[in-house]
Amino acid sequence: MKIEQRLEKLDVQLPEPTGPVANYVATVQTGNLIFVSGHGPVTNEGKIHKSQLGADATIADGYASARQVAICLLSTLKDALGDLDRIKRVVKVVGFVNSAPHFTDQSTVVNGASDFFIKVFGDKGRHVRSSIGAVQLPLGVPVIVEMVVEIED
Repeated sequence: MKIEQRLEKLDVQLPEPTGPVANYVATVQTGNLIFVSGHGPVTNEGKIHKSQLGADATIADGYASARQVAICLLSTLKDALGDLDRIKRVVKVVGFVNSAPHFTDQSTVVNGASDFFIKVFGDKGRHVRSSIGAVQLPLGVPVIVEMVVEIED
């Protein structure tokens, strides 16, 4: 349970995993890869924060939201795997940022998720990534992040 011990040291509690909000599944495993559907920031109390970067949210707000999304992704992975120590490495992260037309700091916002994964997994948390701006996201959330992880058998 090394990963859960790291989370505890970071004072991170995993929320209850949230289910899909439309016609899809939360995770799909093929071989030793698990693809995790996009998640938005949900608090441990189940609240969804709504905002748009560059309009009513700052870069720091977006970074914090992306970090919370990363925590939600780990919650879903724990539910799917039973044990986060089965994660061999984070392979890919894709972040979508709800952006006002002039906002161009999507990469800085998505660093909230990337930095968190590196804190939790060390070098195994380093990944390839895309950061994409969108004029709006489902439910009005500021950030959606999806990921691919490699797992141990």
